Amino acid sequence: MIEHRRRLLAGVAGRVIEVGAGNGLNFAHYPSAVTGVLAVEPEPVLCGLARQAAENAAVPVEVVDGVAERLPIGDASVDAAVACLLLCSVPDQGAALRELGRVVRPGGELRFLEHVRAETPGLRRVRRLLDATFWSMLAGGCHAGRDTAAAIENAGFAVERVDRLRFPESRIPLPTSPHVLGIALKPGTS
Repeated sequence: MIEHRRRLLAGVAGRVIEVGAGNGLNFAHYPSAVTGVLAVEPEPVLCGLARQAAENAAVPVEVVDGVAERLPIGDASVDAAVACLLLCSVPDQGAALRELGRVVRPGGELRFLEHVRAETPGLRRVRRLLDATFWSMLAGGCHAGRDTAAAIENAGFAVERVDRLRFPESRIPLPTSPHVLGIALKPGTS
């Protein structure tokens, strides 16, 4: 996953908000062009681990408690937003994406690395079954069947680049292995 995190953050610059920062594993991969990261994490244990990771980050990172649907920052106040393994687990994906659109400046970026809906009908059925049963409870609210790439576009972002990948790579695809890694732009100019 390290290489995917590096690709996710390569070239990002300016002020950044990372939503669902988890334990701070992305912090080590922010390039020096980032002037500061506001890391938002709702889960108390993960928030504490993220604060520890922030102490060793190469760029300034402030970790705060919060949720994706109500970000503690003003309108159009960041150059980029980062959603890494977040949009599969938020209760209201549309509301979270609208909120990300609110805080990113016009012309700014949404960087994303997310589980997505499977491309094959058989694996899509497996994911729907998982979502309807135990998976979400065991996997921190993850909904394996969401079409996150389409949801990003429906929220008003223009997807500039998207790479589809299978992680972890295995001979037999795991139900959560399809991912997308990409960049979407908020329309407008700053």
